Amino acid sequence: MEVKNFEVWDYVVFAALFVISSGIGVFFAIRERKKATSREFLVGGRQMTFGPVALSLTASFMSAVTVLGTPAEVYRFGASFIIFFIAYAFVIIFTSELFLPVFYRSGITSTYEYLQLRFNKPVRYAATAIYILQTILYTGVVVYAPALALNQVTGFDLWGSVFATGIVCTFYCTLGGLKAVVWTDAFQMVVMTVGFLTVLIRGSADAGGLHNVLEQSANGSRLNIFDFDVDPLRRHTFWTISVGGTFTWLGIYGVNQSTIQRCISCKTEKHAKLALYFNLLGLWVILACAVFSGLIMYSHFKDCDPWTSGIISAPDQLMPYFVMELFATMPGLPGLFVACAFSGTLSTVAASINALATVTFEDFVKSCFPRLSDKLSTWMSKGLCLLFGVICTSMAVAASLLGSVVQAALSIHGMCGGPMLGLFSLGILFPFVNWKGALGGLLTGIILSFWVAIGALIYPAPTSKTWPLPLSTDQCVPSNVTESVPPLLSSRPAIAETWYALSYLYYSAVGCLGCMAAGVIISFATGHQKGKDIQPLLIRPVCNLFCFWSKKYKTLCWCGVQHDSGTEQENLENGSTWKQGDESVLRNGLRRESLVHVPGYDPKDKSYDNMALEKITHF
Repeated sequence: MEVKNFEVWDYVVFAALFVISSGIGVFFAIRERKKATSREFLVGGRQMTFGPVALSLTASFMSAVTVLGTPAEVYRFGASFIIFFIAYAFVIIFTSELFLPVFYRSGITSTYEYLQLRFNKPVRYAATAIYILQTILYTGVVVYAPALALNQVTGFDLWGSVFATGIVCTFYCTLGGLKAVVWTDAFQMVVMTVGFLTVLIRGSADAGGLHNVLEQSANGSRLNIFDFDVDPLRRHTFWTISVGGTFTWLGIYGVNQSTIQRCISCKTEKHAKLALYFNLLGLWVILACAVFSGLIMYSHFKDCDPWTSGIISAPDQLMPYFVMELFATMPGLPGLFVACAFSGTLSTVAASINALATVTFEDFVKSCFPRLSDKLSTWMSKGLCLLFGVICTSMAVAASLLGSVVQAALSIHGMCGGPMLGLFSLGILFPFVNWKGALGGLLTGIILSFWVAIGALIYPAPTSKTWPLPLSTDQCVPSNVTESVPPLLSSRPAIAETWYALSYLYYSAVGCLGCMAAGVIISFATGHQKGKDIQPLLIRPVCNLFCFWSKKYKTLCWCGVQHDSGTEQENLENGSTWKQGDESVLRNGLRRESLVHVPGYDPKDKSYDNMALEKITHF
C-alpha cells in the first residue's frame, strides 16, 4: 500500500489540537487553585451548566472508533446505521427520566455509591472492580486502534500519536480536573464537527452533489435502511439496531460513571436533564455526519474498492485513505481530519481517566481513609488521574500485542455494560430485590454475555448473516487485486449456528435480562428485601413513568416502601431524608458516617439543587 505522508501544515493543524487541549488544563489549574478540594476537582463543584456538559457528553461517547468505524460500516453494510437515531432517543429518555433522578437526588459522586446505599459493600466493590477493568481495557484499545489505522494510511507516527494522546490527556486531567475535561471536550466536539463537515462538503462536491451521492448509493443498495426481519442472528436489522442498540448504549451510557459524573456536576437536576437532551442533538448530528461520510466514500470508491483490491489491509483504514485522496492537493485539511479523529480519542480517554480516578477515590480510598483532609484528598485525586493515565497508555501498548483479540476487547464495553445495566435496574425498579439477588444476578449476567461473545469470537457467525454488500474492483489498476470470498468454516457445534451467531448488538441485552431474571429469582428464593428498609429516593418503580396508573397499582409496585409524597417532599426540603429509617439502612451494610444526604428541593424551580449538599451536616 502506498503511504501518503503528512505535510508541514498537517502537523501544524494537528499539533494545535494538543496545544489548545493542554492550555485548557493549565487555565483551570490556575483559575481554580484556591478551590483545592476533591469535590471541586472531581465533580466541578457541582456548579456546571448544561451547555458545556452536553457537548462534553457527546464528545466523550463519539470516539475515534465512531469517526473511523461508522463511515466504514456504512460503506460496507449500508446506511441502516442511521436507525441508531431511534436507539439514542430511547437511551436519553430512559437515562434522564429513570436513572438520573435517583443518582442526582442521592447526592452521590460515584455511581457505585448507590449500590452500597441500596444493597451493601460487596455489591458496590464487585461492580466497581468490573467497571475499572473494562474501562482500562477499552481505553487502551480506543487509543491504539485509530493510531494504527492512521499510521498505516498517512504515515503518521504510531507510537508518537499513542504516547502524545496519553500524555496530553493525563496532563490536563491531572491539572484541571472535571472542569478541564468538560471544557476540553466541548472544544474537541467543535473540532470533530468541523472535520466531518469539511469531508462532507468537499466529498459531495467531488461527487457532483448530494443528489448524485444518494443516487449512486441507492444503486449500490446502500439505502435499503428498514429491514424488519425479526431474526436475532442478522447483524443489522431495524430490530437489532433499535432494540439491541438501546440496550447496548444504555449499558455503557445510562449507568456509566462518565455520564453520571458529568450530570451530577450540574447545578440543578433541570440542568442535568437539559444537558442530556441537548447531548441527544449532538449524538444525532455526529451520527448523520458519519453516515453521510460513509455514503460519500462509497460514491467515490464504487468502481474500485480499496479494501477488496488490497490497497488497504483493514476496513478501519478506509476513512483515512479516503481523506488523504480527497485532500491530496489541499495541505492542512488531512491534518484537520486527523485532529477530528483524535478529538474523539482525547475526549474518550480523558473522560475515562477522570471517571476511573473518581470511582477509585470514592469507592476505595475514602473507605480506607475516611478522615483525609481536603488538601490531601485533592492531591490523592490528582495522583489517581496520573496513575490511570499511565495505565491506560500502557494498555495501548499491550493492545498492539493482542492481534485478533483487539476485536474482542472492543466488545468488552458492551459485554460488561449489559450486566451493569441489569444490576442498577434491579436496584431502581425492583424494591424487593436483596443484595444476594443483586450479586447473583451480576455474576449470571457477566457469565451469559461473556459466553455468547467469546463463543462468537471462536466460532464466527455464518457469512450469510454478516457478509457485506457487493463491492466492485472493475476499474482498479491491475496489481494484487484479490477476490473476497467467505472464509471456510471448520466443523462447528450446533450452538455456533444459533447462540454464538447472535447479533453483537444483543450481547448487552443478554447480560442485562439475564442479570435481572436471576436477581429476581434469587431474591425470592433467599427472602426478598422488605420495603420498609429502603429509602424512597433509592428506587423509581416503573409505575413512576406511567402517571395514569391507579394508586392501587402504584402502591403495589412500591412493595412497601414508604413513598408518601408529602412526607418525601418535607424530607427533601429539610435535608433529613436519610434520617428516617436510619437503622434499617445501616442493616443494609452501610456505616453511619458514609451515609450521603439528599440535595434540597426547590419548589419554585421544581428541581433539585446541589448547593443543598453544602448545608447538610453528616452524621
